[in-house]
Amino acid sequence: MKALEKKTALVTGAERGIGRAIALRLAADGAAVIVNYLADAAAAAAVVAEITAAGAQAHALQADVSDPAQVDAMFGAIPELHVLVNNAGVGTPGMLGEIDPSVFDGVFAVNVRGVMLCAQAAIARMPAGGRIVNISSSTAVHPIPGMSAYVASKAAVRALTEVWAKELGARGINVNSVLPGPTSPGMADLAPPELRDAVARASPFGRLGQASEIADAVAFLCGPDARWVSGHHLMVNGAASA
Repeated sequence: MKALEKKTALVTGAERGIGRAIALRLAADGAAVIVNYLADAAAAAAVVAEITAAGAQAHALQADVSDPAQVDAMFGAIPELHVLVNNAGVGTPGMLGEIDPSVFDGVFAVNVRGVMLCAQAAIARMPAGGRIVNISSSTAVHPIPGMSAYVASKAAVRALTEVWAKELGARGINVNSVLPGPTSPGMADLAPPELRDAVARASPFGRLGQASEIADAVAFLCGPDARWVSGHHLMVNGAASA
């Protein structure tokens, strides 16, 4: 029996990058996967097609996770949920003197409010044994200049993870976070080549992480072997110190 057989998993922002890799991995572990996406229906459909072609179950649901009404509508189509992976996120660069308050608010709307809204809706449908995995970032521990809003939002996700682990443990729900380092495919692909090379050198492995390697860590936290792991932050960054 596969680790997540007879389980339903929702992965937010699953149409590309790390989210796509997580959706594929959880499906390979037996889960019926709900592929959440914001706007790119074709990309989400491609993920669903790849999963179903491999003999697993999946379907796509559109929702802006920062919008309470859209989150309610999405979860209204999910009668029971066993795994929630809060992956959807945005990052807008800017030094302190350049950050527009509306941009700051927009980053927190998706990266923090969206995580909370989805978690609130999920626990109303999640039985004992459920898993919530929040995707934070290694920048929450090793901050980089020019990413104040993103770094602060991902640090908030770490804090929420610790609080929810204590709140939901009595219900048998485990809550953890994964802190990816620079990853491809992912946000690292948007960086200038010289910056990508620099962050690759920050790891003793001398390379960027792969989205599938983040997905492997998430799969562990979603599976039965992590039943006594909660309130933990799993750094997946190839031992990079920055």
